[in-house]
Amino acid sequence: MTALRVTSEDITSLTDDKRIESVDEIISPRELIDIYPVDEKTSGFIELSRKSISNIINLNDSRLLIITWPCSIHNSDEAIEYAEKLLKIKENNPHLFLVMRTYFEKPRTTVGWKWLINDPDRDDSCDIEKWLEIARDLLLKINQMWIPTAVEFLDTITPQYIADLVSWWAIWARTTESQEHRKLVSGLSMPIWFKNWTSWDIQIAIDAIKSSVWKHTFLSVAKDWKVAKITTTWNSDSHIILRWGSTWPNYSESHIEEIDEKLQKNWIESGIIVDFSHANSSKDYRNQTKVCSDVAEQIKKWNDKIVWVMIEWNLNAWNQKLSDNLLPWISITDACVDWRTNNSMFSELNIATWIRNSWK
Repeated sequence: MTALRVTSEDITSLTDDKRIESVDEIISPRELIDIYPVDEKTSGFIELSRKSISNIINLNDSRLLIITWPCSIHNSDEAIEYAEKLLKIKENNPHLFLVMRTYFEKPRTTVGWKWLINDPDRDDSCDIEKWLEIARDLLLKINQMWIPTAVEFLDTITPQYIADLVSWWAIWARTTESQEHRKLVSGLSMPIWFKNWTSWDIQIAIDAIKSSVWKHTFLSVAKDWKVAKITTTWNSDSHIILRWGSTWPNYSESHIEEIDEKLQKNWIESGIIVDFSHANSSKDYRNQTKVCSDVAEQIKKWNDKIVWVMIEWNLNAWNQKLSDNLLPWISITDACVDWRTNNSMFSELNIATWIRNSWK
């Protein structure tokens, strides 16, 4: 009986990539950056924005940070117009520091459209390279309008393409416990927030913050697409956002005090962010105004631990389902408050912050 000879190439072909349909190379981070380079003036603005955010969350700047826009971007033209409107609001509210929520991706519990990052044409073509160009071009334009941008991504490679254009980064609740994301955060150049876990556990976010202030080494890709060993320093600007607790809303004065005590016990000195939407509004977008009024009253009492809030608003209220005939200025994810309501909320928060600062 003749023995069967199996080479190393045969073994690879028998055991590797058995469920991969295709592998398509895409543009490298360096190549995309060369196509959409950031000029020195814009780069200076981004660095200044990061420092301002860092000072606010570390209680060295008395302004109130506000991040705003619907859950994720699905229309680039509307995003540019939105940035123009933010610029006008910024001028009328000097005690607020506005950051535009420019999320390109939405995590899915099961399946569904994975947003611009995976399928910008919404036709299952999954033209990721097209999305990368859209994202970098859009972020560059918004920053050149002097509006800082905030981004949230679920993977550890995308930052190589656009991180130089981002002033603030979010780690999603489902990835807060991910060790790879915690190591990634320790090397990112901007402030980062960790969301509490989907089980409402605050301690997981606290552990993530503690992990991100340590030096880490991990595998990733360099900007020229080569696999590389990445060694980080540490990120001193990690912080936590309150989106809900074990009894849902967790923005009240007693909740803030409880979370602050936990942070102090863990030697974390950064301020706290309150999400006006999601479970804190009992999943009813109209309740964002109630959360706003409660938080504003706390700020007036010189609660300097509340340093940032998040509001979901668009020009028109409510939301709509994904379709081929989307109406303009209506969210296709979480429902939002409208333009008039948002302006009222901004004014209320601006006055509250002014009152808090007048006590100092």
